[in-house]
Amino acid sequence: MKIKSADFVISNSKVELCPKSHLPEYAFIGRSNVGKSSLINMLTGRKSLAKTSAKPGKTQLINHFLINKNWHLVDLPGYGYAKVSKSTKRVFQKFITAYFEKREQMVCAFVLIDSRHKPQAIDMEFMQWLGEKAIPFCIIFTKADKLKPKELEKNLANYKAEMLETWEEMPEYFVTSATSGMGQDEILDYIDKLNELPAIQ
Repeated sequence: MKIKSADFVISNSKVELCPKSHLPEYAFIGRSNVGKSSLINMLTGRKSLAKTSAKPGKTQLINHFLINKNWHLVDLPGYGYAKVSKSTKRVFQKFITAYFEKREQMVCAFVLIDSRHKPQAIDMEFMQWLGEKAIPFCIIFTKADKLKPKELEKNLANYKAEMLETWEEMPEYFVTSATSGMGQDEILDYIDKLNELPAIQ
């Protein structure tokens, strides 16, 4: 898939105010500081479509972007270590949960994981919740360029081993680098294939 257009549509904190169209949606979510905004900009080929910041937790709303006029990329607030108040985190959690439970157009969630770190409890718990709710998701390992090939291979192997302790099989996953563009074609092609499924039409 080639990205020909990527346009901001709306930001809000209420699922009821999300676009009324029935276009398929793909949600991107992960811990604050996982590199989500940089990844979204890399995928779409736009340097500032998603706002990047030196401070984790910049995304604080549900952000819809219309891609190629036929699907939505949804940028969701990060969870975990954002420097926001507990009350704000509760608000985040409430509308993130509502988004996944109510948004029928959501085809797949992409859960971003920093490839440099060992499995984090908050990530594992979030994926467990998605599984319990039967919400389809994939994993995107970010910042692969920050590791040497053998280190990356070892970290991925460790992650797979931990996932397989509770999951029957490893979810579909992609290894990416916002700096080099690694993983861009694979993720966009995956979305393209999902968009072509009869159930999505």
